[in-house]
Amino acid sequence: MTHTVRIWDLPTRLFHWTLAASVIALVVTAKVGGNAMVWHLRLGYVVLALLVFRLVWGLVGGHWSRFGAFLYSPARLVRYLRGAGHPEDAVGHSPLGALSVFALLAVLAAQVGTGLLSDDEIAFSGPLTRFVSNAVVGQATGYHKEIGQYLVLGLVALHLLAIVFYVVVRKHGMVRPMLHGDKELPQPVAPSRDDLASRIAAVVALALGAGLAWWVSTLGAAAF
Repeated sequence: MTHTVRIWDLPTRLFHWTLAASVIALVVTAKVGGNAMVWHLRLGYVVLALLVFRLVWGLVGGHWSRFGAFLYSPARLVRYLRGAGHPEDAVGHSPLGALSVFALLAVLAAQVGTGLLSDDEIAFSGPLTRFVSNAVVGQATGYHKEIGQYLVLGLVALHLLAIVFYVVVRKHGMVRPMLHGDKELPQPVAPSRDDLASRIAAVVALALGAGLAWWVSTLGAAAF
């Protein structure tokens, strides 16, 4: 007997796919350059808003979307890697998947942050450059164009390879639950809350992120 359980609430699913599309678009616009950099900057603000939303949602969102649900101890990670994991390791983010999530969020935050401090000395200057020294701007620009870019690409590639491994080798359905939210599980577990009230809370969290991103975008204009 299997149990159908709501694991990924709608706000988490929308965040996941919107972030994925935004990161792809950021990479494309960065490679194209020229006038596409206008959209690169705009997409940077979108990702900033999404990251703020995820930070809030990691505290108040559905059960399996909260950071506390996949903040595993090193000992539990080791047991999972040895094949002696806890049954709930396969419900939401596994211990290994959790590391990937935290790493990707941290790298994206660093990439957005350094982007706001970057200056290509041609047509683009981040809104926060006026608050720091030229040396800091140079370091941020160098990281954003080189190290940060390749860290993001590397982690995205690892994320995709991990999905292929779990789907093809371990026969774990990972894509469908992130589309419709539910998982078929051998044992009942606590579902994620995904009702009207939680979705309204998600809209408020997203509005907070969007407001912060908009405010940051105005800081550059304030210098003129």
